[in-house]
Amino acid sequence: MFNTRSSRLFTLSAVSIALTGLSTISAYAETLTVSSPDKRLAVTVTDDNDNPQYSVHFGQETILNASRLGLNFKTLPEFGPDFKISASWTETQNDTWEQPWGEKQYIRSHYNELAIEFENPQGYEFIVRFRVFDDGIGFRYEVSPHKNIAQVEIVDEETEFAFATDATTWWIPARGWNRYEYIYETTQLSEIDRVHTPFTLKTPAGTHVAIHEAALVDYAAFTLDRRRGTTLKTDLTPWYDGIKVKTSAPFKSSWRTIQVADDATGLLNSDLILNLNEPNKLGDVSWVEPGKYVGIWWAMHVNEKTWGSGDKHGATTEETKRYIDFAAKYNFDGVLVEGWNEGWDGSWFHNGDVFSFTQPYPDFDLPALAQYAQQKGVRLVGHHETSGSVSNYRNQIQDAYDLYEKMGVRQIKTGYVADGGDIKRVDDNGVVRHEWHDGQFMANEYLHSILEAAKRKISINTHEPIKDTGLRRTYPNWISREGARGQEFNAWGSPPNPPEHTAVLPYTRMLSGPMDFTPGIFNLAPYGLHAENRVQTTLAKQLALYVVLYSPIQMAADLPRHYESNMPAFRFILDVPTDWSHSMALAGEVGDYVVFARKERGAEDWYLGGLTDENARVVEISTDFLDKNRLYEMQVYQDGARADWLNNPYEMEIYRKPVRAGQKLTLRMAKSGGVAIRFKAQK
Repeated sequence: MFNTRSSRLFTLSAVSIALTGLSTISAYAETLTVSSPDKRLAVTVTDDNDNPQYSVHFGQETILNASRLGLNFKTLPEFGPDFKISASWTETQNDTWEQPWGEKQYIRSHYNELAIEFENPQGYEFIVRFRVFDDGIGFRYEVSPHKNIAQVEIVDEETEFAFATDATTWWIPARGWNRYEYIYETTQLSEIDRVHTPFTLKTPAGTHVAIHEAALVDYAAFTLDRRRGTTLKTDLTPWYDGIKVKTSAPFKSSWRTIQVADDATGLLNSDLILNLNEPNKLGDVSWVEPGKYVGIWWAMHVNEKTWGSGDKHGATTEETKRYIDFAAKYNFDGVLVEGWNEGWDGSWFHNGDVFSFTQPYPDFDLPALAQYAQQKGVRLVGHHETSGSVSNYRNQIQDAYDLYEKMGVRQIKTGYVADGGDIKRVDDNGVVRHEWHDGQFMANEYLHSILEAAKRKISINTHEPIKDTGLRRTYPNWISREGARGQEFNAWGSPPNPPEHTAVLPYTRMLSGPMDFTPGIFNLAPYGLHAENRVQTTLAKQLALYVVLYSPIQMAADLPRHYESNMPAFRFILDVPTDWSHSMALAGEVGDYVVFARKERGAEDWYLGGLTDENARVVEISTDFLDKNRLYEMQVYQDGARADWLNNPYEMEIYRKPVRAGQKLTLRMAKSGGVAIRFKAQK
């Protein structure tokens, strides 16, 4: 950071750099450029106007005009004004890495890198490192050690995204009480206020752009605050005292990411977020197990059972055995049990301090159920709801995880239900503090649970999480998370999720990583077709969600009796896998519709899922994705001719037909409908 030179720093010589490895350049050039491997995407960095700035071009289109870079500190000088380019270096990487589980088995990482050091007359320095891929850009701040600085407090970040034109945007509000669980809005860029990321937009030229971040570790997440016109500024989530980041040199920010594509499906096929994360740090993770599960969950949401004890208590020994039997009968991997532990009685939303994570209710025999599940070839899926009282959880976490390890529990669903800004912690002096779910404190707290779980070969599915930034690559036991409006809002939300909701999620929330949406509701209207609270989809669309909304763990979320009363449709849920060797978006527009194809990992079958918004739709696709010279049996589950979500959601056609690669398919989807297809490879 201060008068420190890396051995890879060189003096400046040219306005642009040829990316052929490390470059040597003469002193104090004002502008540097780095392009993507395919030369279409370019970042230009300058120290003009007494402030570091960058701009982004895609082909002939300017995406971002000159946009500020910089950091503000509580005691140090602002990193920005009067800083000049003092050195830079470049690098190119082109390799392929393997995911232990995921939507793709192999991912190519091909980028050109430009790292630029800025220095002011007082000798302060910082580095901005850019990596430019064909599908987007990542850049981050890096600050080196300095002997006179023990602690650093960041009070603001000046990073801007100065869009060259107004654009159509899809977004949810940030820094609100409901965290990330909002219905998406569609407005012009010039009309937004403060929004969460991933934040997606479409320029007048048709280019699709998404702003997010990658590898968020020991730093505050950022939201986007609109300034004048169409300029967005990073707004770091603060600690309770207003400081944004508390750290010491050396440190580095998370990557600020800009995904860029010609069309909407280009965003879906991007690997930028994962490629900007560090490789697996856990070593052998063969114990991380993708799969499907059922659970004592939906019954509570539709008021058939309760989390708390009493006559309607859901998490009883008898009820759990019934779900274990169901899971074993139909080859599900796990049974989630919520409400098993002491603390749910009364207003559990507000009484997180009384939760015990080792003491079951008297009517829940954990050791006996763990043994019963093991005998049946099923695993219990653990559940820890903290109600946002994270100090109470941390004080028990080792004992709680030890207990689950002893009981053979391999996955835990954790919950942090609390209003935004109302995470409760007790500091080292015994003083209660309140934090945001996406501040630096909680970024570290969530990761602490992941690391403690990994010690015991347990995977974590985080609900009410911090947003996903691709850390599943580095810590593969962070197997899924929530972070958006899920299925439960259809049971009691006001309003429930609208028909377009799952046609927006792939292009927004899902760009960050897997989501535990809990699909598969078969009784779409538990209170009647004309009640406000119901699932606003057709039955075929519920099946399509298993392919469209990726997660390595998928829940069959409805009650067992509803599945056994419709075995033909249930067949697709039983067949569809959750781990893939290939995935590709075939067609779609943000908020309108989407079609995905995925190939089962370790097998030859392909699956397709397509869904639409409130409009019925006919989509033509090609089966070019199928393996050539192989015959498939196409097993189709699609909306019936008279199906629509409002009045006739259950009508579905199920049929089989031979198909080969290269054939054209016509996908017909009803209003808020969908289609799910298994392409079963023939021997």
